[in-house]
Amino acid sequence: MSQSAHARSFAPPADTGGRRNLVGLSRQEMEAEIAGLGEPAFRARQLWHWIYHRGATDFTAMTTLSKDFRARLADTHVLWRPQVATAQQSQDGTRKWLLRLPDGQEVESVHIPEEDRGTLCVSSQVGCTLTCRFCHTGTQRLVRNLSAAEIVGQVMLARDALEEWPSPAEGRQLTNLVMMGMGEPLYNLDNVVKALKIVMDPEGLSISKRKITLSTSGVVPMMARCGEELGVNLAVSLHAVTDDLRNELVPINRKYPLADLLAACRAYPGVHNARRITFEYVMLDGVNDSPADAHALVRLLRDIPAKVNLIPFNPWPGTPYACSTPAAMDTFAAILMEAHLASPIRQPRGQDIMAACGQLKSASQRPPRTARLGDAPVALEKEKPLPAGAAEEGL
Repeated sequence: MSQSAHARSFAPPADTGGRRNLVGLSRQEMEAEIAGLGEPAFRARQLWHWIYHRGATDFTAMTTLSKDFRARLADTHVLWRPQVATAQQSQDGTRKWLLRLPDGQEVESVHIPEEDRGTLCVSSQVGCTLTCRFCHTGTQRLVRNLSAAEIVGQVMLARDALEEWPSPAEGRQLTNLVMMGMGEPLYNLDNVVKALKIVMDPEGLSISKRKITLSTSGVVPMMARCGEELGVNLAVSLHAVTDDLRNELVPINRKYPLADLLAACRAYPGVHNARRITFEYVMLDGVNDSPADAHALVRLLRDIPAKVNLIPFNPWPGTPYACSTPAAMDTFAAILMEAHLASPIRQPRGQDIMAACGQLKSASQRPPRTARLGDAPVALEKEKPLPAGAAEEGL
């Protein structure tokens, strides 16, 4: 199918009139909201069910609540999720959504269907903190972190599009979630943790932590906390076997070099032979794809429970890199396999709509500081400052 056949125009989000968004609140926060209205705690559990199990977008649909309470909620609160600016579908079934946020900024999410699963690729920032040289997202300067509501909202929007409300127990089209979209999740860890705990809640969206993978370019100080608080699978964007080359490809390596990164991987909570760390390795022609690189990679990972995803480079306008040849990738994979390192060569998906790994980007730009001092047009949640060290690594 052509992408133009699947494009949809953007409908601006409605002005909330100062009403508070219930989407993205933790259970404790939702109970506090309801207590503030003079209602018992069980009302919060009912709301949780309607929002995250049934996908309600309107309080009038919540028929287990009294009409009076529903009317009061509509006066004081909203059920907001990102608005679709455009929707595209690839010839291979991959779907990409450009999502408009309350302040007019935009991010992208991607759903990748497979025979035995359906994976949603979720963004954590508008733009990216990092400047990885081979990544299209990295050419977009960081605008801001996403709130928990904006992260959870991507999952809910995908459920809308896939018509998966109420949340099905079996036969889901959305079974897995990867924090591999725009942004570095560990530089927005507070909001990512809050959002993923909502996503994992068994009485709502109910996606198991075993089905969730968080990808990092190597924010070493945050890795242990991720494992301790979330227990999700970890993927590390490695892409090079020497500090010199990784400094060029993944500039955060200048701050957290390979030795520190691999030590953090060995210490990642819950890692063992049955639950390995995934190392992502983009295949760049003549850059990092030689047999010598493959042997060096084996040595680097020899004492870490690991698998390696070999990612054919997905080109984008203006990139200086090219994808490794099929022969080079096959040789590289064979060396890893001979050393008993699982090393599948990933099949690119959604290339015709720029939805493949490393291709996501929006047109959002960070406004001048004076413009940022004013209120957002539809501010549903006050933006938190970026953590120390998170401001555009590598620039």
